[in-house]
Amino acid sequence: MAGNSGMQGITAMQMRQLFSAAFLALACAASLPALAANGHSYDFGKPAKAEQASRTVEVVMGEMYFEPKSLEVKAGETVRFVLKNEGSLLHEFNLGRAAMHAEHQKEMQHMQDMGMLTPTGMQHDMSKMDHSKMGQGTAGMDHGQMMKHDDPNSVLVEPGKTAELTWTFGKATTLEFACNVPGHYQAGMVGDLTVKP
Repeated sequence: MAGNSGMQGITAMQMRQLFSAAFLALACAASLPALAANGHSYDFGKPAKAEQASRTVEVVMGEMYFEPKSLEVKAGETVRFVLKNEGSLLHEFNLGRAAMHAEHQKEMQHMQDMGMLTPTGMQHDMSKMDHSKMGQGTAGMDHGQMMKHDDPNSVLVEPGKTAELTWTFGKATTLEFACNVPGHYQAGMVGDLTVKP
C-alpha cells in the first residue's frame, strides 16, 4: 500500500474523469495538423505580412455566400484578403483543399458543441462554455488552450466586422476558400481558388 499512498484519496469517478481528460487531450493532439518547428505548414503556401502583398482582394461574406465565388492567383504571389462580413452570422474564411475543410468542420462542430462558437461570435468567457463536453472539466485543465481557432490559413469574422488574411501561394494547384462554421459549407459557402503557374 505504501506505493499507492498518493492515490488513496482518488475515487473511481475521479479516476474515470482523469482518464477521460487524458484521452481527450491525446485525441485533440492527434487530430491537429502536422506542425513545423515554427508553426503550421502547408504545401500550398504560407502566411505573410500585409506589407508583402503584391495585391489586395476584397471578399464579401454574406448569408451563406462569398462574393466573388472564385479567385485566381499566381504561384509565388502574396495576396492580402480583406474580408467583410455583411451578414448577420459569424463566418470563416479558410484556405485549403476539400479534405482539409471536412476535417476542420469536425473541429468547428466540436467547438460549437462546447459553446465556444455562437451563431454570431467566439465565446471567450470560459464560465459560459459547456465543460461537460470536455471530460467534466477535470484536473484544472485550461480547455480554451486545448481547442483554439488559430490556424494561419483561416480567420473568423463576426457580423459587421472586417478582417484580413495575407497569404503567399506556393505551387500551382486548386484550392477552396470556405466557411467551416457548422452547416455553412453545406449551405454553399465555398468558393474556388485556382493557383496558376
